[in-house]
Amino acid sequence: MKRLQEDTIAAIATPRGVGGIGIIRVSGPKSEKIGHLLFKPRGTPPRFFKSHHLYYGDIVSPTTGTILDEVLLSVMRKPLSYTGEDTLEINCHGGRVVLEAVLNEVIKTGARLADPGEFTKRAFLNNRLDLSQAEAVIDLILAKTDRGLDLALSHLRGNLSKRINDLRSSVIDLLANLEISIDFTEEDIHVSPISELSDSVQRIITSINEILSTYDEGKILREGLSVVITGKPNVGKSSLLNRLLEENRAIVTSVPGTTRDFIEEVINIKGIPVKFVDTAGIRDVENVIEREGIRLVWEKVASADVVIILLDGSTNLTEEDIEVIEKNKGGFIIPVINKNDLSPKLKDSDLNKILPGFKPLRISAKYGDGIPALKEEIYTRTLQNNQGDLQPDVILTNLRHKIALEEAAGFLAKAKENVIQGCSPELAAFDVREALESLGEIVGETTNEEVLDRIFSTFCIGK
Repeated sequence: MKRLQEDTIAAIATPRGVGGIGIIRVSGPKSEKIGHLLFKPRGTPPRFFKSHHLYYGDIVSPTTGTILDEVLLSVMRKPLSYTGEDTLEINCHGGRVVLEAVLNEVIKTGARLADPGEFTKRAFLNNRLDLSQAEAVIDLILAKTDRGLDLALSHLRGNLSKRINDLRSSVIDLLANLEISIDFTEEDIHVSPISELSDSVQRIITSINEILSTYDEGKILREGLSVVITGKPNVGKSSLLNRLLEENRAIVTSVPGTTRDFIEEVINIKGIPVKFVDTAGIRDVENVIEREGIRLVWEKVASADVVIILLDGSTNLTEEDIEVIEKNKGGFIIPVINKNDLSPKLKDSDLNKILPGFKPLRISAKYGDGIPALKEEIYTRTLQNNQGDLQPDVILTNLRHKIALEEAAGFLAKAKENVIQGCSPELAAFDVREALESLGEIVGETTNEEVLDRIFSTFCIGK
C-alpha cells in the first residue's frame, strides 16, 4: 500500500497573518533543484548545499531577475527529514504577500501546491511515522492544555504504537499456533492444547480492554469538556461565566433576557480544557427571538458533558427552576445555588425534595466565593469513573483507534468461543486474522487509501 512519491509539493507552513518569519516547505525529488534555481547566496555561492545547514541570501525570480525576499534557506536530504524525502525550507519575512510571491515561484520551477496534511502523509508513506504517530501530529498542534500536549507527544514518540505492535505480535503467535494445527493435523508436531489457546486469546483480550478503559479520560484530555450553565433569567449565569473566566466576557444586567445567544469560552482546569457555555434564561416568553434562543438552550443542554443548574439562593424555588431541574435529571448535573452573599431563602432540604441525594454547591458569582470548589467539582466528578492516575503513554484518545480495538476484541472473543466449542481451527484462525487486520488499521499496516485521505484531510495545508 505504501508507495514512492514522484512529484514535489510545496506550501506555506506557518499560520496566516503577519509575523517575523514565514516558512515555505518543499518536499520531493526536485526540492534541491528548486533551491538552486531560486536562491542567490550572499557571498561565494556553494557548489552544493550541505544538508541541514542554513544559507543566507535572496530569492530571485529566474524569469524577471526580481529579488522577492531576503531569506535563510536549508536543504534536508532524505531520509533525515520530516517527510523522509529531500526537503527544502525557505525562511522568509512573515508577510502574506511576500510568502505567496515566493511560493508562486517555487511552483513555477517544478513543484505543485500540497494538499492538506500531505507532508505528514508522505512521512507515513515513507515509514518516518506510522499512522497513529501521524495522527498525533494534529493532536500536538491542537493541544489545549499541558496534559493534552504531553499525551500527543507520547503518541508521537510511538508509545501507543509499541503497545499496539506488541498486541499484534501476540496475535501473530496465536495465529501461527492455529495454522500449525490446520496444516499438520496428522504430523507428529506439538500443538498447544485447547486450554492454552483459550488462555492466550483471553490474555490478549484483557490487554485490549485495559487500553480501551482509558478512552473516556483520553477523549476528555484531547477534546475537552462541554459545560452548559443553565437556569431561569437573572440567577447570575453571565456573572458566573465572567467569574470562571476571570474577565468580563458576558454582559450582566438586571433586565431579563439580556443573553439571547450563546457565549462560549475555554479555560484550563487541572490540565482539562473546559468549554463553558452561557445560555439564555429559561422562561415563558412571547418574543420570537428570545423563544428561539430558549429552544436552542435545550439543544445545547442535551449535548453537554456537564450541566450546571444555577439557582437563586435569595429566593424560593419557582416553577421555572423546577422545569429546568426536571428536564435535566437524567444527565450529568451539578446543582449550584448562587447569591450566597445575600440572605438565604433556598434551603438544601427544599432542593432535595426534587433532587434527592444531591448536595448543592453554594457560591457567590459576584464576589467569587465557592468558585474554586465548583471547578474542583467539575474535575473530580467528571473523572470519577476514569483512571485518573494513568500514565500518558497508555491513554487512548482517538475514536478510530477505539473502534478498531473493539473490533479486534470482538473477533478474538469469537475465536475463543470457537476454540472452546471444539470447532474447526479454520474458523478460529479466520477470526484471529480479522483481529490482526483491525489492529493493523491503527498503525496503518492495513488501512486503505480512502481512510488515509479522510484522516489527512483534517490537517492544515503545510503540515
